[in-house]
Amino acid sequence: MASSPKAPADPIDARMVRKLADILTDTGLSEIEVECDGLKIRVAKTLTSAPIQYAAAPAPVAAVAAPAAAAPTGEAAAPERRKGDVVNSPMVGTVYLQPQPDAPAFVKVGDMVSAGQTLMIVEAMKTMNPIPAPKAGKVVEIIVEDAQPVEFGEPLVVIE
Repeated sequence: MASSPKAPADPIDARMVRKLADILTDTGLSEIEVECDGLKIRVAKTLTSAPIQYAAAPAPVAAVAAPAAAAPTGEAAAPERRKGDVVNSPMVGTVYLQPQPDAPAFVKVGDMVSAGQTLMIVEAMKTMNPIPAPKAGKVVEIIVEDAQPVEFGEPLVVIE
């Protein structure tokens, strides 16, 4: 009989839970689930730094609440107000305006470009992706800054 009260405590091995928690810490994961012989153990941790970092990122946008509130409306109306074609980012990544840190920019406002000419590059997953001009014309606006993170579809440059 002494073994049957002990049997329910045996399936949950504190050492296994601690080992899983160590795996979370070592790998940077926030959750891990293991199933063995019908016993399922899920260990999850709440990342206090991630929400703080996430909240900190929108804070500058919130600090500039009036322009930020106008930006979505402005972006929707931007193609109507801007003369020329807006070149949008084809992917999520980091935009670079020059090929190397000490090199001159691919293009500047006022430059004439030809169709297919590289306007900038977007780094995604350690790959540098050139962003070509969709048509020949004059660069009238560069909307992004060097080393700025960009989202898919985000406006990068305007060519007239």
